[in-house]
Amino acid sequence: MNDDDDGLEGVVAARTVLSEVDGAAGRLVIRGHSLDDMARHWRYESAVALLFQGFFDSLPDAAGLRVALGRARCEAFELLEPNDDAMLRKLPPIEAVRALLARLPDGDDLAAALRLVAAPAVYTAAVVRWRLGAQALAPDETLPQAADMLCMLHGRSPTAAQVAALDTYLVTVCDHGLNASTFAARVVASTGAGLASAVLAGISALKGPLHGGAPGPVLDALDAIGTAANARTWLEASVASGERLMGFGHRIYRVRDPRADALKGALRRLGAEGGVNASRIELAESAEQAALAILREKKPGRPLETNVEFYTALLLEALGFCRESFTCVFAAGRVSGWVAHAREQVKKGRLIRPQSVYVGPAPEEAEAALAH
Repeated sequence: MNDDDDGLEGVVAARTVLSEVDGAAGRLVIRGHSLDDMARHWRYESAVALLFQGFFDSLPDAAGLRVALGRARCEAFELLEPNDDAMLRKLPPIEAVRALLARLPDGDDLAAALRLVAAPAVYTAAVVRWRLGAQALAPDETLPQAADMLCMLHGRSPTAAQVAALDTYLVTVCDHGLNASTFAARVVASTGAGLASAVLAGISALKGPLHGGAPGPVLDALDAIGTAANARTWLEASVASGERLMGFGHRIYRVRDPRADALKGALRRLGAEGGVNASRIELAESAEQAALAILREKKPGRPLETNVEFYTALLLEALGFCRESFTCVFAAGRVSGWVAHAREQVKKGRLIRPQSVYVGPAPEEAEAALAH
């Protein structure tokens, strides 16, 4: 065993039917479907139906799931209390959403699963509105999840292009192999604690800046760069000072992150409908090109390509989510994967209990140290 084993690098901890992340080829497959196709053409409800297939009795199709999720959003909204805004506005959005999710009862059936998938959309919109001094808005159970999330956020009907863009994002992040948050969810599920407990473990792991908490700083960097003409100079100075360029590099992918391409396409389609400031896209693309060129020059031995965070930040900004809430929106998409992995783990019926290697002092060494 060496020090690299502390990160479980290369260790197989689960066999899953849910997704395959091929880092060498830059490919993501979700239950036999390429992300490239799903991100462009699927609604979130279809992705949820695919992930849940075989894990719940009497699972409806995507159309039936849309109706059931609408009802579940209303159930989640009913758990909000009048004084929530005063208490939760003091917390970072992801911590406020986590606190609200903790109100959902544990369970392992489809009803519990749908509440967990529905709730982050409701609570993210509510928390963002509270931070603006506005009241939370009730869901419209007749709408698809992406459309209703935008309605609850802005208090008006979104355009078809905006709904399509958010659907693309939610589908793109719905599952991604055995990442930190998914592994956390599976560990908790393996104890028999229930789906809500597993999801709370997942969202707690996602909160970490090394996992899901990174997209916001991409916008901070773009704001600091200011103009496309300034991109190269600013980025070179950042690399020279030892700073990490946010939105580039990934633990698994050794080529371009396929999710980055999916979200870049969604951003361009939204921009074509007038939903994105053209100068913002120009700035982002100039910064991306400059960053990739600098990284290849300065770090030739390391494969550092655009990752999902870069265009996540731009897309969610264009849809009106504040950057502090980006991890919440990530959770609203990934929760379906957490639930599916939790159910898969429970069906295996095996408690996750890895071994550790003790490297501390022997009893006689500790006693000798105390004696001195």
